[in-house]
Amino acid sequence: MALKELYRGVLLAPACVAGLFALATPLVAAGPEAPQWRDLNRNNQLDRYEDSRLSVQERVDDLMARMTIEEKVGLMVHASLPGQGSAIGVSSTGYDMARVRVMIEDGKINSFITRIVVKPAEFARQNNMVQKIAEGTRLGIPATISTDPRHHFQATIGASTTGGGFTLWPDTLGFAALDDADLVRRFGDMARQEYRAVGIHMALSPQADVGSEPRWSRFSATFGSDPATISRLAGAYVEGFQGGATGVTPTGVATVVKHWVGYGAEPEGFDGHNHYGRNVHLTDASFADHVRAFDGPLAAASEGVMPTYVALHGPSIGGKPVEPVGAGFSKQVLTDLLRGEKAYRGLIISDWSITRDCPQTCVSPDATHPQAPQAIGMPWGVETLSVADRFAKGVDAGIDQFGGVDDATPILEGVRSGAISVERIDDSARRILALKFRQGLFDNPYVDEQAAARLVGNAAWQSEADKAQRQSQILLRNEGGLLPLKGRKKIWLYGVDEAVAVSAGYVVVKDPSEADIALVRAATPFEKLHPFHFFGSRQHEGRLDFRADDPALVALKRAAAHVPVIAAVEMDRPAVLTALMPHAKAVLVNFGTSDVALFDIVSGRSPACGHLPFALPASMAAVERQRPDLSDDEEALFPKGAGLCLK
Repeated sequence: MALKELYRGVLLAPACVAGLFALATPLVAAGPEAPQWRDLNRNNQLDRYEDSRLSVQERVDDLMARMTIEEKVGLMVHASLPGQGSAIGVSSTGYDMARVRVMIEDGKINSFITRIVVKPAEFARQNNMVQKIAEGTRLGIPATISTDPRHHFQATIGASTTGGGFTLWPDTLGFAALDDADLVRRFGDMARQEYRAVGIHMALSPQADVGSEPRWSRFSATFGSDPATISRLAGAYVEGFQGGATGVTPTGVATVVKHWVGYGAEPEGFDGHNHYGRNVHLTDASFADHVRAFDGPLAAASEGVMPTYVALHGPSIGGKPVEPVGAGFSKQVLTDLLRGEKAYRGLIISDWSITRDCPQTCVSPDATHPQAPQAIGMPWGVETLSVADRFAKGVDAGIDQFGGVDDATPILEGVRSGAISVERIDDSARRILALKFRQGLFDNPYVDEQAAARLVGNAAWQSEADKAQRQSQILLRNEGGLLPLKGRKKIWLYGVDEAVAVSAGYVVVKDPSEADIALVRAATPFEKLHPFHFFGSRQHEGRLDFRADDPALVALKRAAAHVPVIAAVEMDRPAVLTALMPHAKAVLVNFGTSDVALFDIVSGRSPACGHLPFALPASMAAVERQRPDLSDDEEALFPKGAGLCLK
């Protein structure tokens, strides 16, 4: 049999399969009318779950009848692929395959998040090795591999990753600035192909959270503050990644829209990964706005939904006050509202580590005892329950998979004690298996490593991403038509790569007194208010305003004493620009752009016509007075929708 006949789907080059797939299950012909098939359980028979001619339902039914209860509960955990030398999977070299083997073979686990950052061909090779281990199990159930976003500028452990050669687009706020659903679909289509090329099948995104609290540390991954805009763009995101509006296609990437629901209303902008950010307060009216933002991705049949960490306080569902527990434990939020009122039928995947304890170094770490990865737990509202009871409560609420879990024993114990019914386990197992079948993983989970190297981050796609970086910038001020620059060649820079300016045709000077123009690039101010919490130490919290001793403002004032200044502010949260305005003749806002893309706007080589996807507060006092559950209710320096078009 020719090598190209061995696997359907993405064909494998000889160099890719040599050695690695020497033991992989070959395709077998079972008769003149039978298709080639993979003998996953190695019994030399074409079993119904191995037969691609049958419906997904028929294949699921056959496989379910063959599975033990241990294999079924193994489906219900979504673990982190261990990285070499990393407690949480982050690695620049690859997976710890010995630990992966134990998780798959002994733990019966076959859903994983990946956090490694390696070149595309190596990424594909690593994921192929994971699939080879999975293929060697009793029934050969393939692994589903997921990821947090990888295509944007922002990167925070536990929320997003950057690097590894993927095309680099603006953050999702940049898409919101353009409010172009077709562009979001196009991005999703490219990202889908890049993910599948390296063996990733599930995107733990998009965020349909409403950015109602401007200090929130996860604001940058939203589509802004308006529920209608969020709904429309998040729906387009799902369509692009999944390959259509009716569910994932065989070449699509399943999306997991998050975080259902109310996460963006965090008091003071603190985050629910942390003990101090575990509670959110909403009214029935504001809660309805946060729910409405999910309408688009749910209508586009997102294959997954991830509940929020936070415990909700204030709203009612079905006329009854919501139980103040994390949404992953709330039957009202998941079963009554999501599956009942919203008629959702896909997977519900918990956020990571909601069943783990939050010990003292999680609650109140200090310099002597900072929070380490082993002390990460988010059991908000159920802290007094045992771990086994948390799993049982989550299953009863509607969870199909528990994220960040590498041991299904507590679920198995719940079945044996009668706290969890076998029928309920079967419901979740069927949903999980059906998704694997629809994505074609049982028929071929392997990818072509060299094809991944050619496809991921290719120049044509990066060119489209660069265009989005340019056009998503927002021009808030252009006094005297300063931009685009004309006849001004001597430039003083702050926060910008000099080599980029030189390549753009400018002469970089060392002192603003020698310049014709100055360009100051800054980021939204922030504070490290919780330096000993694992996530708090990595998140941007606190103030949004520029103050007298901020280096960017000092540089801006220094330059403005001599020449007109362009201020370019990258916003991961809505910045207070009031202190900058008297010193800047032109003000640009961006949400993830390279220096090259910035100079394309400054020089007039590209147009820009973005508009603010949220209001910019007038002061920190205004921020502190506003309600975190209501969008744009503070006094604004610039309203939502502000922006000038630069042709």
